[in-house]
Amino acid sequence: MTESPSATTRAGRAIDLDAHGHEVAPALYNRDLRPIHPAHRTWNERAYLTLWVAMCMNAATWTLAASLIALGMNWIQALFTIVLANLIVLIPMLLNSHAGAKHGISFPVFARAAYGVRGANLPAVMRGLVACGWFGIQTWFGGLALNLALGAMIGSSWTGASKVSLGVFGELPWTTLLCYLFCVVAQLAIIIRGFDSLRRFQMFAAPTVIGSVAVLIVILLFQTKGNLGPVLTHPSSLGWGHDFWIKAFPPSLMANIAFWSTLSLNMPDFTRFAENQAAQRRGQAWGLPTTMLVVSFMAVLTTSLAAKHYNVDPATLWNPDQLVSHFGSRIAVVIGALVIVVSSFQTNTAANLVSPALDFSNALPKLITFRTGAMVAAVIGTLFLPWKLLASPEAYVFVWLGFYGGILGAVGGVLVGDYWLHRKTNIRVPELFKYRSDYHYQGGWHWQAIVATVLGGLVAVGGAYSAVAPDGTKSGPFPADGMIPFLKPLYDYNWVVSFLVGMATYWLLTLPEKRAHETVPFDAGHAAAPAHATTSD
Repeated sequence: MTESPSATTRAGRAIDLDAHGHEVAPALYNRDLRPIHPAHRTWNERAYLTLWVAMCMNAATWTLAASLIALGMNWIQALFTIVLANLIVLIPMLLNSHAGAKHGISFPVFARAAYGVRGANLPAVMRGLVACGWFGIQTWFGGLALNLALGAMIGSSWTGASKVSLGVFGELPWTTLLCYLFCVVAQLAIIIRGFDSLRRFQMFAAPTVIGSVAVLIVILLFQTKGNLGPVLTHPSSLGWGHDFWIKAFPPSLMANIAFWSTLSLNMPDFTRFAENQAAQRRGQAWGLPTTMLVVSFMAVLTTSLAAKHYNVDPATLWNPDQLVSHFGSRIAVVIGALVIVVSSFQTNTAANLVSPALDFSNALPKLITFRTGAMVAAVIGTLFLPWKLLASPEAYVFVWLGFYGGILGAVGGVLVGDYWLHRKTNIRVPELFKYRSDYHYQGGWHWQAIVATVLGGLVAVGGAYSAVAPDGTKSGPFPADGMIPFLKPLYDYNWVVSFLVGMATYWLLTLPEKRAHETVPFDAGHAAAPAHATTSD
């Protein structure tokens, strides 16, 4: 699909007419950011349920329970923490999803209403960079699994490959690096074909992965003669008292909220395709918490059964690659490893490439298309050095998940405060693509949203601290007493603090604004082709 050239100027700025005659500012619009016409919003409840099953069934989710058990929880405490966290994050997720389903707009375009047509780039790029980091993590898991499969097929000439130096970034076997890069390219090949390609892939991948794990559990149950193994019988070293509820539970809960907090921001990227509100609401309400419970329990049960069957420490089996490597049959190792590859692909393409592709496209619509944005995300994700990020459970849970979740919580608070409290879900969608519009504010920036975001993030993560072990070793990069000591107690509740402070601050700052809000759709009778429906630019 093509767009007409700049046709005129208004107030000193170029004005484009898109293929259906809508006035748009060239620097704010391309076909990937265009709202989806109601005639092309066809995703039903099953589509969103499948989306969440696909996104939840991955190696990173598989290791969440392991991270909590490594901190001293038993499996019941770990699953309780995970499920509660997902029920909490489901609330802002559904609140923000409403905008996508009602107005057909993606997250970066939605953010223009609260932050301004220029200011929206701040939360969009923040969220996009986080997705890039997650892309690196998930691709690393996939690369390790592919490396395992090829090693099982080829033998010692592959598994004993020499290492290549990456300078200050460490060193890796060239075979592992090659597998990682192959996974990067393969995922890009899926996502650049558009949302229809993504949905078809997930319809195949989700039942394949879930079914494979179910078969593995049945086989292990037969091999252990029904003995469920050590993980399900191991007691909590924290108990159910102060050590659990005060010391371990709050930061663990916040870290698990942060796990999907980024999706709570950019779910409009997907819900803009919803056939109605009920479809996306029911699909997500069932899909997220239920799948996280099932996947986490599968991880616990499979690891426990495998530890019993192979007579090894469960701690050596939490990583899916390590689990698969214990399979006695070479064919079983190859199949198991390839299932892990598919699981990483199904999560990454949806959760970690769609968002940055649109977010970066929003920043420079005329230079960065959806395809180009996906490629940029893949490069940045690699520069995050996922092999370094996953070096320890403490860094994974508290540094990576906890800190960024605390910052992005404020963005979610601002969006909810603006959309639900300030404008009562009304948006003049055509104005989101123009300068000198309702959403231009002060030079394209809404200072109230910026202040609320900064304040919410500062209060939430200003007290970031790293725990100190008995031998004096810190578990992370932050001071033991917190960066801002008097804020240290709030850091254990950072996402909730950030969200509430951001929302309340924004609401208070916008109270003086006396402006009538109404809903104005983008398309008035024109059924534009859905974004990313074809492979043409």
